[in-house]
Amino acid sequence: MISLSQTPTLFTSLAAWLSHLETAHPVGIDMGLERIARVKEALGLEFSCPVITVAGTNGKGSTCAYLESILLASGYRVGCHMSPHLLKFNERARVNGAEVTDELLMAHFTSVEKARGSLNNAPTLTYFEFTTLAIMHLFATANLDAVILEVGMGGRLDAVNIVDADCAIVTSIDIDHADFLGSTREAIGREKAGIFRQGSIAVCGDPVPPQSLIDYAQELDCDLWLQGRDFNFQGDKQQWGWAGRQKRFSGLGYPALRGANQILNASAVIAALMALHHRLPVGAQDIRNGFALVELPGRFQVLPGQPTIVLDVAHNPHAAATLAQGLDKMGYHPYTYAIFGAMADKDIAGVIKPLLGTIDFWFCTDLPTPRAASAQVLSQTLEDLGVAVKKGDDGGIECFPDPANAYQNALSKAGDGDRIVVFGSFYTVAGVMAHRNNQAH
Repeated sequence: MISLSQTPTLFTSLAAWLSHLETAHPVGIDMGLERIARVKEALGLEFSCPVITVAGTNGKGSTCAYLESILLASGYRVGCHMSPHLLKFNERARVNGAEVTDELLMAHFTSVEKARGSLNNAPTLTYFEFTTLAIMHLFATANLDAVILEVGMGGRLDAVNIVDADCAIVTSIDIDHADFLGSTREAIGREKAGIFRQGSIAVCGDPVPPQSLIDYAQELDCDLWLQGRDFNFQGDKQQWGWAGRQKRFSGLGYPALRGANQILNASAVIAALMALHHRLPVGAQDIRNGFALVELPGRFQVLPGQPTIVLDVAHNPHAAATLAQGLDKMGYHPYTYAIFGAMADKDIAGVIKPLLGTIDFWFCTDLPTPRAASAQVLSQTLEDLGVAVKKGDDGGIECFPDPANAYQNALSKAGDGDRIVVFGSFYTVAGVMAHRNNQAH
């Protein structure tokens, strides 16, 4: 742990800043807003434009990407903060669709560090708290029309919740991070509803919302939009339509992001934009363009070429079930190879189970973080679920030291008609993406 010195620590490269922040606070996750609120106040952080916060078990990244894409198509100046990143930190901060530079990030890291150091008994901040505060400060001073902030974990005690959102969206609610958020959907729903604000807009995209979320929104007198009550969607193979309070859109093209739950996410996004219409008006064509042009790596991302390669950061049972649905809809592939790496605190068996009938070969991988489960632990879990450890044409399990190694091995064995699915932790997908990028250069 670093000393609580009032002398600010400043660095001359983004890499040095990030390295420092990884150990600047005694624990990696420290739920609570007291420390970060003190630094926010010292910074004088305030937003003059509408702020949209997005929480949920799954679908947060897609929802943020849709909002950003539609608002950009409408001609607005937009800041978007999403996490974690896949390949480089700058992915977490975009202004007008472009990642911000190291220099700009460092300027706002410096502002946060000076504000922190100015306080009596200066508090330390976690990596996520510090960087989120810096990105918020960047957005607050960038003359934007709208700011989109993805919640890291939960909602009520997450660093993003130091901001009073004009519109708060909860995408889906399922069991994840149970040690921090609770072991029931009701408990988790209440934690995520913690991003709602008195009298402000609240949107829930989960078709079966916990009663705890509804009750809290009513307690705060929120303008609550519920999927199935205040808005809904329907579609066929070609297009879909949305209907909400006094507004309808028909003939919408399916979003560029693939996956079984993307229409649920897209539907909630339209609800949020309709609720904000008086401040951020968007037209039907902007919505169509936004959905058509949206990009988000690692969310059921199907790469061109053969064999078919699918990248998906599904790392909890709910997301794995959605991945399995998406894979089942893809058509016939003789064999499916999985490159799988996961964090030790995840429900690993729960992630594996939905995919057991789809995957023939499991390539388990170690990941470059102490939080990860080892490839051997993943392999043992697969064995416990009845997958045989045998090599050959009938399927089985193998272990690898890193995702790139597992991917190379899968490529050498897969035929043109086969499929390779890279899923689990962000580290798993990032490892394969980085390897592919290196091979391309």
